[in-house]
Amino acid sequence: MKFSVAVLPGDGIGPDVVIEALKVLRVVAKKFEHEFDFRYGLVGGIAIDQQGTALSPETIKMCKKSNAVLLGAVGHPKYDDPKAKVHPEDGLLALRKGLSLFANLRPVKVYPALVDNTNFKPEVVKGTDFIFVRELTGGLYFGRPKKQWRTSRGRQAVDSMLYSEHEIERIVRVGFEIAQGRGKKLISVDKANVLESSRLWRQVAIEVSQDYPDVELEHMLVDACSMRIIQNPRYLDVLVTENTFGDILTDEASMLAGSMGMLPSASLAGVPKEGVKIFGMYEPIHGSAPRRAGLNMANPIATIMSMAMMLRYSLALTKEAEVVEAAVEQVLDEGYRTYDIMGEDKTKVGTGEMGDLIVAKVGG
Repeated sequence: MKFSVAVLPGDGIGPDVVIEALKVLRVVAKKFEHEFDFRYGLVGGIAIDQQGTALSPETIKMCKKSNAVLLGAVGHPKYDDPKAKVHPEDGLLALRKGLSLFANLRPVKVYPALVDNTNFKPEVVKGTDFIFVRELTGGLYFGRPKKQWRTSRGRQAVDSMLYSEHEIERIVRVGFEIAQGRGKKLISVDKANVLESSRLWRQVAIEVSQDYPDVELEHMLVDACSMRIIQNPRYLDVLVTENTFGDILTDEASMLAGSMGMLPSASLAGVPKEGVKIFGMYEPIHGSAPRRAGLNMANPIATIMSMAMMLRYSLALTKEAEVVEAAVEQVLDEGYRTYDIMGEDKTKVGTGEMGDLIVAKVGG
């Protein structure tokens, strides 16, 4: 089969880790007799440098004509000035909005080989395996009004957490669909004791639950959820949450796995169903870490696992995705580690070496 993939390496270590994911993907293509057409574009700081914008219309068009998008990372310290007119992250937000990527999936899994590599007691994190479903195109990041202004008493600013019934319904439905394929339990995270938007969120979640009588729905306040992630992560299976809460909680949860370099993500334009191809963008949850760019240090596993999610959701290649996932686990079981997940009596490898090890397992 033939597929087209838009490749946006981005900034910092983005190109380093994307190269490794593509190495693995090429081996998948050879092993399973697929053909991948890679189309390259710029996004983030490098796009500002070369094109004067964080995301050009041409890049958006290229992405729309592809089956899926593989993204490295965006961001650079030279654009950190809050007064700057354009930021690398503007490109990421524009991709999400322009491609209608409303559902962000962020799995959190603690591999048995890494149980002793976190800041938590092994008995707490052992067996952790859950997934966040984060709404991605609404809430504080996109709501209006969003502005700063001066008054006689000083500066003021406002951001609006705006959600429509439609936006809530479609993301909650994604949560229920994924829960049906897992433990048939969905936790809806909100702040309904304070926020009107969360009260609407809870109402709509209850209404949608009528279509999924086989799935248990539990409501959890976001502050309680942040504690539960640390206290008893094995209690969690599928969680659905709005944009800002999901952004914060998923970064917190990444520490359960030992490093942000271990966690992939998928941003989808539809409700996932087994065997159905859904357009999506796939990226590691970590940042661009420009100080480590080109040093053969970055952990490529999150990007390789993001590529595996691409195989599963956008290309409907479930078997191929499972082969990649199994290869990653085998390499970890054999004791190979990048610097961020290094442990005692383990073999330290660089970005390229980790990619090569996973390639060998996939092709073997």
